[in-house]
Amino acid sequence: MQVPIKDIVVKKRVRQDMGDIGALAESLKKFGQISPIVISKKNVLIAGGRRLEAAKSLGWRNIGAVIADIPEGLSPLEYEAEENLQRRNFSPEESAEAARRIFRQRNPGPFRRFFRWLAGLFKKLFRIG
Repeated sequence: MQVPIKDIVVKKRVRQDMGDIGALAESLKKFGQISPIVISKKNVLIAGGRRLEAAKSLGWRNIGAVIADIPEGLSPLEYEAEENLQRRNFSPEESAEAARRIFRQRNPGPFRRFFRWLAGLFKKLFRIG
């Protein structure tokens, strides 16, 4: 659901260093919001402080959010910590593989371009798709 940014209450957070918000803002601008922030029923931010700051820097008025249904015995602080602790970044090898595959998708070789052209020709000839 979309929530007005002005309605989100940010209390004291564990994360003090927001890092490069500019890079995250560029990502939001290019790809949109991939992951929603997490808020309580009273619109208190539980997780997603960096996403919220990046959205603010872009002048967004609303942001995608989910309301956490926190099980009894857990606290919002535990949710915030869990989201950040369980995240796993790509290894250097995985980052390199992703970059290689993206490059190949954007720059197909001559055989792949020819196959795509040929497939398109058959689709037109036989009115497929």
